[in-house]
Amino acid sequence: MTKVATADHASFSAEQFKALVHERRSVRAFLDQTVSDSLLTSVFEAAQQAPSNCNTQPWQVAVVSGPAKDRLKARISGDFLQGKMTMDFPYDGKYEGVYKERQYDAAKRLYDALGITREDKAARGEAFYRNFEFFGAPHVAFLFLPESFGIREAADLGMYAQNLMLSLSAHGLASCPQTALSFFADQIREELAIDGSNKLLFGISFGYEDTTHAANTCRTDRAALDVTVQFINE
Repeated sequence: MTKVATADHASFSAEQFKALVHERRSVRAFLDQTVSDSLLTSVFEAAQQAPSNCNTQPWQVAVVSGPAKDRLKARISGDFLQGKMTMDFPYDGKYEGVYKERQYDAAKRLYDALGITREDKAARGEAFYRNFEFFGAPHVAFLFLPESFGIREAADLGMYAQNLMLSLSAHGLASCPQTALSFFADQIREELAIDGSNKLLFGISFGYEDTTHAANTCRTDRAALDVTVQFINE
């Protein structure tokens, strides 16, 4: 029997979705409270429904918790201080014009929330260093792409990541996607016994939000719809 969605049902679902996407944001401080195994399973089962080119599902994900996470945190935070970084994908994008303006605005909003001035380089460095401590999160997911794949499959992995972060939000959890975690691809593979054919794109720290931390008062804007989307009819 085919289920027909009513207008009321569609409206209700749309409002729920809108609330969910507005709720999701990058959180940079977490409670020291682990997520149960059953909740983790539910979160990642939902994320698995992401679309991909020809249904290839080209994502490999390592979810790290407990002592394994603590060992990894100690290693990469120490390696960062020593300048020992290894990356699978270049970090060489050039932000110009409005894109640079948005980058600067996001940084200013975060540092303003933390009470850090532009001139305080030491405090800015300490804030950035917290990336390698996973912002205190009890869990971190590393997202890998098989080495035979390219930009199209990386886009598939991005769709999976968005599914994952929305699933986390829907389950009452917070997250922060972190390009900075890709700075230690070799170290992470070694610590987690990940095959070298899987290339690290980025990581996502997640858990329960620490709502008392100043970093989590930061909010960023989004461009107006007509700036980024064209509706072409003729």
